[in-house]
Amino acid sequence: MILLGIDPGSRITGYGVIEQTGNKFTYVASGCIRLSGDELAGRLQQIFQGVSEIISQYQPKEFAIEQVFMAKNPDSALKLGQARGAAIVAATQFDLPVSEYAARQIKQSVVGNGGADKTQVQHMVKYLLKLPGTPQADAADALAVALCHGHTRQSLVAMAGKATRIARGRLR
Repeated sequence: MILLGIDPGSRITGYGVIEQTGNKFTYVASGCIRLSGDELAGRLQQIFQGVSEIISQYQPKEFAIEQVFMAKNPDSALKLGQARGAAIVAATQFDLPVSEYAARQIKQSVVGNGGADKTQVQHMVKYLLKLPGTPQADAADALAVALCHGHTRQSLVAMAGKATRIARGRLR
């Protein structure tokens, strides 16, 4: 299954595409949508178009995005929320299920520490996906979002399997 992770930003939006087969993750693609112009509406359109093109090209089955965190600057948080909205609308245009994860949850899933810094996330993404080089920070964050979603999917599938066995009286 192809998973798309997005690290939204009002100037740079990272994307990461991975394939999940069972508990194995394989790198497909990653990069950044670099936004131009000073007008927010135009940058939001660029996010929407960029994410739409990525979805068209890689045909992911599920979409995951980082949640908004409350920054020191409320204006920045609002712009980030709008960037997220543009990316989410692109996903819904392709009927993709959307999952959202807090930054601490993503870092915990990938690094094992919810307070990890960007270099630790980059290192673990490189290691987990067996990449030849270190991905750019925004792309690494987006790949981490996709990995977090994949790990969450694995856990839910495992729990569902246990619940089925318990319901049938097989697990003791």
